[in-house]
Amino acid sequence: MENGAYEIPENANEHCPGPQSESAGKSDSCEGCPNQEACATAPKGPDPDLVAIVERMATVKHKILVLSGKGGVGKSTFSAQLSFALAAMDFQVGLLDIDICGPSIPKMLGLEGQEIHQSNLGWSPVYVESNLGVMSIGFMLPNPDEAVIWRGPRKNGIIKQFLKDVYWGELDFLVVDAPPGTSDEHISIVQFLQATGIDGAIIVTTPQQVSLIDVRKEVSFCKKVGLQVLGVVENMSGLCQPLSEFRFMHLTEMGEQKDMTEWVIAYMREKAPEMLNLVAFSEVFDSSAGGGAKMCRDLGVPFLGKVPLDPQLCKAAEEGRSCFDDSKCISSAPALKMIVEKLLSQLQVSRMEDGA
Repeated sequence: MENGAYEIPENANEHCPGPQSESAGKSDSCEGCPNQEACATAPKGPDPDLVAIVERMATVKHKILVLSGKGGVGKSTFSAQLSFALAAMDFQVGLLDIDICGPSIPKMLGLEGQEIHQSNLGWSPVYVESNLGVMSIGFMLPNPDEAVIWRGPRKNGIIKQFLKDVYWGELDFLVVDAPPGTSDEHISIVQFLQATGIDGAIIVTTPQQVSLIDVRKEVSFCKKVGLQVLGVVENMSGLCQPLSEFRFMHLTEMGEQKDMTEWVIAYMREKAPEMLNLVAFSEVFDSSAGGGAKMCRDLGVPFLGKVPLDPQLCKAAEEGRSCFDDSKCISSAPALKMIVEKLLSQLQVSRMEDGA
C-alpha cells in the first residue's frame, strides 16, 4: 500500500491516492479534483499524525481487528462478546468501533445514550467496567436514528482521531470492530496501525457459500496488506436451543397457525420427561459444501471454531450484556470460551503474563 493515503481532503475525488503519494495530482482518479494542482506540487513526506498514533498505541500490547466479508454475520456481536470474555479474565480491554455508518457497539455493550468526555490527556473511552473501555462514533451522534453520510476522507479522519486522541491507558487488548467489506475504513486502520504492530485479524462468517465467497475476498485483502489472519469464526452455525424453549405450532390447510406449545410440553412432561432436557439442533444455513472449516483448509488459514445461533446470545446482545454472566447461553457461551482460549494460545498470551 502507498503510505500517502493518510491526509485525504474531504472534497477529494473517490479513490484519492492521498496528497503524500508519489502519484498525487497525477493519477486518473485526480482528474477534475479541486486539489489536483496543490497535491501535485505539495512536498511529500511522512504523516506527522503517525508519530502521535505510535505514541498512543505504545501502551497497547495486543491489537486485534474483527472483520467480515459481508454484513449480518454477527461480527459486532462477536467483537462485543470477545471483549466481555477478555475483560472477565481480568485483562485490560479496549473496544474500538470503526463502523462509522452502522455503529452498533454502544447498544451491544449497554452504553446507549453515553457521551464522550475530554480531559487534558485526550478523549476518554466510555467504560462498561473499570477494565473495559469503549469508543464509537455512536457516542457522538445527537440522535441515534441519524444517518452518518460521510465520504471516505471524513471517515478516515475520525478513525485517525480515535487512534491518536483517545486515551486508553495501559491495555492488554484493543479489539477493533470494523464494518463489512474491504473499503476505506479497512485500508485506513491497517495503514495507521502498521507501525505500531497489529497481531492480526479475526474474520467472522456464516456457513453458507454466499458468505464464504465474500470471506475469501477478506482473506485476500489481509494477505495483500500484510495482515495476519488469526483465524476464522463460523457464526450462526446451526440453531441450537433447549427443546423446552421452542414454540410448537400446528399449521392448518389454510396456512393459519395454532399454538400447541402448552399441549406438547405437558405431553412430554407426562410421557417422556427426559426429552425436556434435550437440546435441539437445526441447520439454518446450507453447510453442505463444508462451511468455514473447509474454506480455512483450502486457504491455509486457522479455523477458530463454530458458534451456534443461540436465541439467548441474541437476547444478551440486544440487552447489552455479556453472555457469560449467567447460565442462559448454554450453547453459545461454551463455544465462545473455546474460541477465546484458542486465540490466547495462538497469541501465546497467558493470564499471568498479561495481568489476569
